[in-house]
Amino acid sequence: MPIGLLGKKLGMTHVYDEYGRRQAVTAVQAGPCTVLQLRDPARHKYRAIQVGFESIKESKVNKARLGQFKKAGASPFRYVKEFRLPAAPNNDQTGVAQAGLPTPGDGEQFKVGQQLTVDLFQDYELVDVSGISIGKGFQGGMKRWHWRGGGKTHGSTSHRRVGSIGSTTTPGRVWRGHHLPGHMGSDTVTVQNLRIVRRDLEHHLLLIEGSIPGPEEALVMISKSQKRPGVVKKPQAFQLVSDEDDEGLSKNAKAAKSKPKTAAK
Repeated sequence: MPIGLLGKKLGMTHVYDEYGRRQAVTAVQAGPCTVLQLRDPARHKYRAIQVGFESIKESKVNKARLGQFKKAGASPFRYVKEFRLPAAPNNDQTGVAQAGLPTPGDGEQFKVGQQLTVDLFQDYELVDVSGISIGKGFQGGMKRWHWRGGGKTHGSTSHRRVGSIGSTTTPGRVWRGHHLPGHMGSDTVTVQNLRIVRRDLEHHLLLIEGSIPGPEEALVMISKSQKRPGVVKKPQAFQLVSDEDDEGLSKNAKAAKSKPKTAAK
């Protein structure tokens, strides 16, 4: 997972871009996050950055966790997560551990106690957002798996029931993974390639285009896009097509345009 920030989902609203188009966005309080520990390959066998988000009182943390925060020279945090970094090129582990875990290709270096803010991203950059989806409790199969349902007429008494799911001899059991009623929601969901529409550096806010998983006030992880890293997708201007410019039209459209209209009888 590329480097990113922890944040809280605040809710949805809309903004207008520079061309007057309205966009639905989700407001996220992203950071500031404090770097608590650097996981280097020589000691921990993998590369990662451990960050903390949302300060809390020392009385709400046990002594073991409090010792970790004091070792990093930081106050206690409610949320502590790690962002995995890709392996160093050519398996150069010693140089990476001494340099403060630079991200391959980015040239960034991180130190314990450093604060990460929304400056980590750019306007209109593509990001991945992970969170826990809204829990819906125990649900039936029609809502959970979109079953069609049973018969509606002719004396049917199984409109929304499961019905027969096994057999007598072969296989004589229910196949593993069969869609049945059960707990719905509360799953880890990642939405990829969402665009950052606007940043508020003063209030640590990100306006992300579209919806993201989780209820309001839920913890989310915003990281740089894994499939399209560093891509900045700026809004495009309106394209005006005049009557004189027919280059973009297909052959059928040109033929229909040149064909004379017949009077209706």
